[in-house]
Amino acid sequence: MTASSEREIILVSGASTGMGAATARQLAARGFEVFAGVRRATDGRDLESAGIRPVLLDITRSDQIAALVEQIDADGRPLRAVINNAGIAINGPLEVLRMEDWRRQFDVNFFGHVEVTRALLPALLKSRGRVVMVSSIGGRVAQPTYGAYSGSKYALEAVSDALRRELSPHGVTVVVVEPGAVRTELVGRGGETARTLVAGMTPEQQGRYGGLMQAILSQSEGFLRSGVDASVAARSIAIAATARRPKTRYTIGRDAAVLIGLARLLPDRVLDRALAAALRRSVPEDLSPRAGTSVS
Repeated sequence: MTASSEREIILVSGASTGMGAATARQLAARGFEVFAGVRRATDGRDLESAGIRPVLLDITRSDQIAALVEQIDADGRPLRAVINNAGIAINGPLEVLRMEDWRRQFDVNFFGHVEVTRALLPALLKSRGRVVMVSSIGGRVAQPTYGAYSGSKYALEAVSDALRRELSPHGVTVVVVEPGAVRTELVGRGGETARTLVAGMTPEQQGRYGGLMQAILSQSEGFLRSGVDASVAARSIAIAATARRPKTRYTIGRDAAVLIGLARLLPDRVLDRALAAALRRSVPEDLSPRAGTSVS
């Protein structure tokens, strides 16, 4: 059961496409005044037709965050929830990823959410509102080549736990959402980034990681085909934002639930072998017999 919206405000960052856009639409249909953070003005045109208020919001830009706070304060209605959904995926072996890639990953997936949340905390404390952090199954289990992405999500999970314990006495609820495979543009863009990374690897790096990267790319493409629809994920995010007594965590997708369960039950080395076996099944047949293509 959810509370009546009474035209309260909900902010959704990363709402140009995918889960963010679907969540914004669902919440607007429930009667909330949705501020949808988009990177470009053109991204907001379709959202406006659904009664959503698009706002320019690159969460790595302090000036845009400050402008958002001014808009929400000027509106005057209570801020029901902040849904920190924006994110990018930059995957590759630690040896191969540039330091600027690591910093960009954390700037968007972690520091940006911290800054948005800090900026809007006065309004949330006043309304006794809610923070929803959209993490990932990657915030609980780190696949090979996902060090930067999972690192940013692990950090988000830890900060969410600390923030929940800090704000609970003051009436602000903090909820984490952990999607597994979801059919969104994020997965496709992550694949494009990984292919560019592979093309730039040295011959020695190709020998060490070529098969692994091919397996990861193949697995990601499988996610695009078999993952849940963004609208399904959006329903869970909307529940996390509006339920009267929300859980501290919501898992989206059977794959996420299974993987989290395995991580809880299996010793680390056994889990390592299980993940490696799953990746070996994704190695293209023309690569698997060759030297230097191991994913174990």
